[in-house]
Amino acid sequence: MLSIKTIGRVGKRYRHLLRYQQILAVILKYGFENIIHAMNIDRYIESGLQLIPFVTRHEKVEKLSNTQRIRMALEELGPTFIKMGQVLSSRPDLIPVDLLQELAKLQDHVPPFEFEQVKTIIASEFGLPHDQVFRSMEETPFASASIGQVHRARTRDNEPVAVKIQRPGIRKTIEIDLEIIHHLASIMENNIEEAAIFNPVRIVEEFAKTLEKELDYAVEASNMERMARQFEDDRTIHIPGVFTAESGERVLTMEYIDGIKADDIEALDAAGLDRKLITRRGADFIMKQVFEYGFFHADPHPGNIFILEKNRICPVDFGMTGFVDKTTREVFVDLIHSIAVNNHKLTARLLCELAEYETLPDLSRLEKEVSLFVSLHLSKALKDIKTARMLNQFLELCAAHKLRIPPDFFLMMKAFISIEGVARQLDPDFDMISHAVPYVTAAKQRKFKPSRIAEEVMGLARESYRLFQAFPGDAMEIMRLAKSGKLSFSIKIDNLDKLLNNQDQTSNRISFSIIIAALILGSAVVINSNVPPILFGVSVIGIAGFVAAAVLGIWLLIAIIQKGRL
Repeated sequence: MLSIKTIGRVGKRYRHLLRYQQILAVILKYGFENIIHAMNIDRYIESGLQLIPFVTRHEKVEKLSNTQRIRMALEELGPTFIKMGQVLSSRPDLIPVDLLQELAKLQDHVPPFEFEQVKTIIASEFGLPHDQVFRSMEETPFASASIGQVHRARTRDNEPVAVKIQRPGIRKTIEIDLEIIHHLASIMENNIEEAAIFNPVRIVEEFAKTLEKELDYAVEASNMERMARQFEDDRTIHIPGVFTAESGERVLTMEYIDGIKADDIEALDAAGLDRKLITRRGADFIMKQVFEYGFFHADPHPGNIFILEKNRICPVDFGMTGFVDKTTREVFVDLIHSIAVNNHKLTARLLCELAEYETLPDLSRLEKEVSLFVSLHLSKALKDIKTARMLNQFLELCAAHKLRIPPDFFLMMKAFISIEGVARQLDPDFDMISHAVPYVTAAKQRKFKPSRIAEEVMGLARESYRLFQAFPGDAMEIMRLAKSGKLSFSIKIDNLDKLLNNQDQTSNRISFSIIIAALILGSAVVINSNVPPILFGVSVIGIAGFVAAAVLGIWLLIAIIQKGRL
């Protein structure tokens, strides 16, 4: 397990100084020396900046945007950082929209590892030599990425399979990198106010949880089996089978798919396949996942979708999936309906219901901006709507109102866009939005089915019964605490500190005014009484009192003017 507690216990004793040096050098190389200095590294690392070798930066780097440099730095830092960028590219609740778009371009450029290592991992996983687990296996992988690579093989029963093997030592590499990333994130949070807003420590912790799932191939196998159950009666969709006996935490064996990639137009036409039918089936595939099941393939790009004979759709690579619960799906359907009937007030409220926020945004302002957004994008002919651009502007609208879109909901929207991108290549006239209308209508009608209403009533009855059962015991506990004097209440009043500060400020000004008035009156009495010492016929003490009153009065006036309230 990747333990965040382990990651946090780095402190000043670095077992990985060389890797730390490499990371800091790349950060400097891509022009982020201001961040290094702002982090005050010397306070946290023995020998501090002396760890970092002299780095020269290429002129081209300086001409790039900050987001481009971040993406290039992550690619240079290797698998852990590439994977972190890819994970963050689906988290609009954690990072800004412009960075989100740039991280979506991250690419793995990782060479394959040796076949001898493949044999060692298989033997370690199953306790048997690789040739006793598989009848045969090709030594050269046909796919390679940051976490693992894939080989063609045949099982002992001579079934053709694809075997995904995790990179040797990748878990240890990731743990070392995560230790350093977590420590750097905590330094940033403590030293850079602008970075603290994005809570970098939380980002690393979220990333560690996500990466733990990706490092366990049993999770991906479970995703495939769950998806297969959803579409077991659908002859238009084929989900690759999992060979459980030949799979484990670091090895995943699945049915080998000999199909045509969805974006290979020439090959599809040469095979005599119907591109329009494929497009409709692909759209149905994502619609059913989202509106009927809630569990969906979150990365349906062209490389992950194969077309089989009889125009069947076959998705692969189930490492990234999402789940949207029934309540969220229903709110989403209501949101779409409110947009369709131009009820922008309801749209704004439902958007707040879907999103997360610290304080409720200004609903009237949000309603106006939603109205503008709808008129800008949805007043066009359906085939002219640019869904990707619409999503980006939707995220910007949410960010402007400090609304955070939940990760799975964002993944669902990205899945729609990916499928639409494939659809536009296969059938440029295909209209994804109009194709979704029957699914939205059916989802809305399901809310009012007698069986659904009965289910809701029964659920409410069960909860009410539990509440009724628990009430006497809870009431007795409250009475017991009250009798023993242990019952206490905590009242929180928002902005109370600000109110008390204002009250203190007002009291101080009144006290100042009284002192000034007393000095003026006292000085007048002293001068009138000719209290010695006398200078030029005037009491010196009286003059001093007037001067003190004048100084204090000017001081008070300046303080009031600075606050902008006279």
